[in-house]
Amino acid sequence: MDTLDKIEDAFQTFQKGQIYRLVIDDTEKQLIDKALKYSSGNQLIASRVLGLNRNTLRSKIKKYNICIKQYQ
Repeated sequence: MDTLDKIEDAFQTFQKGQIYRLVIDDTEKQLIDKALKYSSGNQLIASRVLGLNRNTLRSKIKKYNICIKQYQ
């Protein structure tokens, strides 16, 4: 299910207050995924591409349960 489908579903099920968080989290996870693919899993390079501190990127990787090994 892509982001637009999730948004549509959220509007249909009236998840009040959840739509913004849903979109932000999904978009952020996709951005991190793209940056890690671009950097072949190098978190320092990915963090620089995204304009994030490396520790911030690491905490987001943990938050979204992203497995770094798949990018190496």
